[in-house]
Amino acid sequence: MRVYLLIAAIAGGVTWLVTPIIRHMAIEMGAVGEVRARDVHKIPTPRMGGVGMLIGFITAMLFASRIPFISGLFQSDGTAWVIMIGAVLVCLLGVADDLWDLDWMLKLAGQLLISVFVSWGGVQIISLPLGSLVAASPSLSMAITAILIVASINAVNFVDGLDGLASGIVAIGGVAFAIYSYILARTSPSYASMATLIDVALVGICVGFILHNWHPAKLFMGDSGSMLLGYLITCASIVMTGRLDPMSVHTSVYLPVFMPILLPVLVLFLPVLDMCLAIVRRLSHGQSPMHPDRMHLHHRMLGIGHGVRGAVSILWGWAALIAFGSLSVLFFKASYVAIGMSVATVLLTVATMYPYMKHRLPELREENRQYREARRNAEHARRKRR
Repeated sequence: MRVYLLIAAIAGGVTWLVTPIIRHMAIEMGAVGEVRARDVHKIPTPRMGGVGMLIGFITAMLFASRIPFISGLFQSDGTAWVIMIGAVLVCLLGVADDLWDLDWMLKLAGQLLISVFVSWGGVQIISLPLGSLVAASPSLSMAITAILIVASINAVNFVDGLDGLASGIVAIGGVAFAIYSYILARTSPSYASMATLIDVALVGICVGFILHNWHPAKLFMGDSGSMLLGYLITCASIVMTGRLDPMSVHTSVYLPVFMPILLPVLVLFLPVLDMCLAIVRRLSHGQSPMHPDRMHLHHRMLGIGHGVRGAVSILWGWAALIAFGSLSVLFFKASYVAIGMSVATVLLTVATMYPYMKHRLPELREENRQYREARRNAEHARRKRR
């Protein structure tokens, strides 16, 4: 555990240190986002924060490759190096979008090509839950893996609309999944786990970046960051759950059969939900799925009456409830988990709706008062006519 904490600290520290340099570079290169109608910020802010996170991640991974406890993960196969190369490519694609605002179809094609490359390099879901666990063919595994990576990349991209929101949600999902993968790795001869390594490095770069990205943000992660985070957390889940043998784990403790598909969705539930709602909403209006609007979940939170920090904190709470609640079922009795999640849901619902009700309740009382007064006047008028 101490080794993983060290890796997270290195990733976070390097990201925190290099991010101001990246901010200066972004300004010099012209990667400064103009204020658009759908934006929440009011001042043009530099992007490309994902480059700082990439440097933090690569540095942590290279450091980990020299630690005896973990170095075997880099020597057994080329998975770690493929993931690192894919991270660089995804970030570079995002940098190009931060600089030149690429057409969405071109960006999607680039995401798909990178995802196919990573899948071809060995990062694949090799089994599928279809009634019972069956081995997927190589071509089907590559296709499903590539689609899952692209979907996760865009899900995080969709939810990146408030300072610290996307990085916080991904960090929460990374912590939840790191706990799961670490505990699962302890059942193997070696405690070393590539999934845990990626997740702790991911959490580190998210925390390091949030220190510069908390409202009011000095730098945005841009597509270079949101795409990188979606890519890394999905790769971590595929590395572990996509290769899990359900016969090697007691099913009374784990539910591994459906985890290859469910885990990325569970730890990224809010981004995935926001993405699905946005696609349905835009297609129903005859628009492109990538057409921008101000109807995302974070926009709705601001519309209710929350400030930026309040909205981000509450959405973090919902992300934590879903991520940790869903994984708790794997380790605790379902009845206990249901009780805990119910209490947390009530508290979060009250916190979510409080600004709306705070303003709406006086309006409702005034409307009720006017209604009662109107009824009394009408009754008084009827009595006079009699």
